[in-house]
Amino acid sequence: MAELKWYVLRVISGQEKKIKSYLETDIERSKLKEFVPQILIPSEKVYEMRNGKKRVRERNFFPGYVILFADLTHGEAYHTVNNIPGVIGFLGNNVSGMTNKEPVALRQSEINRILGKVDEVDTSVEKLETPFIKGESVKVMDGPFNGFTGTVEEIFEEKKKLNVMVKIFGRNTPVELNYMQVEKVD
Repeated sequence: MAELKWYVLRVISGQEKKIKSYLETDIERSKLKEFVPQILIPSEKVYEMRNGKKRVRERNFFPGYVILFADLTHGEAYHTVNNIPGVIGFLGNNVSGMTNKEPVALRQSEINRILGKVDEVDTSVEKLETPFIKGESVKVMDGPFNGFTGTVEEIFEEKKKLNVMVKIFGRNTPVELNYMQVEKVD
């Protein structure tokens, strides 16, 4: 019976997906699936406005880390995971000042918080990654004021709306717009 616990694996930042793929392939090939049944990259979907288009991308909660559910008392599983290209090593304690780090499992409360955040993201609506700042210039990309530029006067984070001061016929006019209707002016 495998002694499964959650561990944090340090990897080269930006390579998390590739390393996860390598891990899954090597574990499958080595028939170690029962010792490493689950590998996670905690991430969320965020969208941003670029050139008037909505782009969705995935952003990691913990860049440079992969979380795995594993039994590292099984030497071959530990060795296989630790020798994947791009893996730096496990997060752990220094054992009596030696450089050999013994992996330390996450506490249940920690993994619950991480998994809860991942589940919450799956059920929630997408969120805008680039919030706006008061006084910032924005261009209206949608609606009756399409093409106008203005200045952010107020931000309503909970409603995902902005009050933008737009110059219409030479007069400053406040307009309430949602985040999706505007884009930052570079």
